[in-house]
Amino acid sequence: MNKNYVLAAIIAVIVVVLVLYLASNSLAPTVQNGDNVSVFYTGSFTNGTIFNSNLNSSPFIFKVGANQTIPGFNSAVLGMRLNQTKTVTIPVNEAYGPVNPSLIIAIPLSNFKNQSVKIGDVITDSQNGRVLQGIVVGLNNTTAITNFNPPLAGKVLTFTIRVVKISK
Repeated sequence: MNKNYVLAAIIAVIVVVLVLYLASNSLAPTVQNGDNVSVFYTGSFTNGTIFNSNLNSSPFIFKVGANQTIPGFNSAVLGMRLNQTKTVTIPVNEAYGPVNPSLIIAIPLSNFKNQSVKIGDVITDSQNGRVLQGIVVGLNNTTAITNFNPPLAGKVLTFTIRVVKISK
């Protein structure tokens, strides 16, 4: 058999495989607003420290565009294809927002009705019909300084996300 025919056959096979690959990817559904998606993710800080992951658990399921996630996570999955993985860095304003100093509150120890309070304790407080959780970050003889900001407020976050299901 002539070498040119073999080379031409190999090139033809490569072209057919490439065309089929491109066609299948362009026909694959992409995540759109209103879709229910299931994803696996790993969340980390910019220094690489992982703060959360569901890789050894169940997928995270949410409706895109329904304010069920932080805005940057929602935006990251838009346009992704089934089984696609990508890594995104989400700025503070697209994550949990900046630290709000007005949510760091001095609570009188008398409010705890003789309960022992220590740094790191989680405190629940009801304000204006909302239940807030905060962490005691400081103590003195009369007050517990409690931070009611979300724990990830003020942080730039990195997520590696893999879409495992898209329901239109």
